[in-house]
Amino acid sequence: MLHLTSSTSPAWLERALAHLDEILVDHAHCEKKAASTAVSLLFRYPERADLALALSALAREELRHFEQVVTLLQTRGVPMRHLRPSPYAGRLLSAARTHEPARLLDTLLCLALIEARSCERMQLVADAVCEPAVAQLYRQLLASEARHHHTYLDLARPLAAPDGLAARLDELARHEAVVLVEPTPLIRLHA
Repeated sequence: MLHLTSSTSPAWLERALAHLDEILVDHAHCEKKAASTAVSLLFRYPERADLALALSALAREELRHFEQVVTLLQTRGVPMRHLRPSPYAGRLLSAARTHEPARLLDTLLCLALIEARSCERMQLVADAVCEPAVAQLYRQLLASEARHHHTYLDLARPLAAPDGLAARLDELARHEAVVLVEPTPLIRLHA
């Protein structure tokens, strides 16, 4: 279960398929950002040995995904380029509390929701795209995205009582659903 309170609209999928190269470039940036985020948590919480190995492994896997997406872009003849990032992650993370350990808990739960949304959207693209190489890559990445979702949830569990964790996850998932439908002209994996 991915703990999302909303589903992606068919309109997003239609736009994504019509601008697949842009989605793929954005996806590469998302994988790079996911690796960077995991590493930044290692630096922010050096005393948290319970985070170290899981986040290190996650960062390495995100970089492998980055390499896979960049390889697909090269095969398609699409250059990597700068893109204006979607406001999605920043808006989602704006709901994180600022005092510890609530800040760490909320950050981990927000990251779990980002991974869940990635998984949902990759499944949609894989099922709808007419290009076998894209469908194959997205199908290969699904299990990892779901696992990353659960990794972040597992890392968050010791930080709250079970009912408190579930309640906060539900609250942040409702916030994520609102953020997801905020209008943006950008065509992004998370927009």
